Amino acid sequence: MPNLPDVVLWSIPAFVLLTVVEMVSYRIHPDEDKAGYETKDATTSLSMGIGSLVFDLLWKIPIVAIYTAVHELTPLRVPLEWWTIPLMLLAQDFLYYWSHRGHHVIRILWACHVVHHSSRKFNLTTALRQPWTSWTSWPFYLPMIALGVHPAAVAFCSSVNLVYQFWIHTERVDKLPRPVEYLLNTPSHHRVHHASQGDYLDRNFGGILIVWDRAFGSWAGETERPVFGLTKNIDTHNPLRVATHEYAAIARDVRAATGWRERAGRVFRGPGWQPRPERVTPERVTPGRAA
Repeated sequence: MPNLPDVVLWSIPAFVLLTVVEMVSYRIHPDEDKAGYETKDATTSLSMGIGSLVFDLLWKIPIVAIYTAVHELTPLRVPLEWWTIPLMLLAQDFLYYWSHRGHHVIRILWACHVVHHSSRKFNLTTALRQPWTSWTSWPFYLPMIALGVHPAAVAFCSSVNLVYQFWIHTERVDKLPRPVEYLLNTPSHHRVHHASQGDYLDRNFGGILIVWDRAFGSWAGETERPVFGLTKNIDTHNPLRVATHEYAAIARDVRAATGWRERAGRVFRGPGWQPRPERVTPERVTPGRAA
């Protein structure tokens, strides 16, 4: 078992400090054009974050078992050296891009990820608004395990990716120098990702690097001010409802579906998918008779 640091645990003091600094900055220099903070919203985000830690402990049991089994079956081994860690981080970030993109375009996965987008505010507490059903991400990282990367190393890389993304959940940082904006995910790129207006939807999926979005056609630059939240917002601060509202919506749609094809579409197609309306065939008119 590789002896790797708990990146998230060591980062908690920085999370707290940066959040306090951001809150104070809004007190000293309020900006009407920015979403800022709201007590109920921030409390909900913190509750979701704490809940995700509890539920993650449960999901890790079967996930670690699967990862360990795959790692034991593969003959490949990637050594944990100073030069392999950057390669692992790069591979994990690439797979994170596809996991993140998949969680936006497949509704049952979106039901998990929608939690993170449910706030109409955009501040550092939004980064803590995490789902309670994060078991949906594990299949995307199986290629790393199959190629010989130890499960603990994959977990370490995922933690680094998660910690990096904390600081980009802010409106207090404007656009950074062009080389940084071209290479890395920044607050400007991530504001676009959290926006709910048409041209910004399903854009900028990258974790640490934004080059994946540039390469695969999902990048959009920040031009107009983003409107944060969902295309159809939920008016609740109840953590349980925030965590489960899209699963409940899927269940309602599946019950109301008229066939198995529609049921499958409601679960596995995009979040906004609708079945095609049935084509009405006009009645055939016999020649020589009035219609």
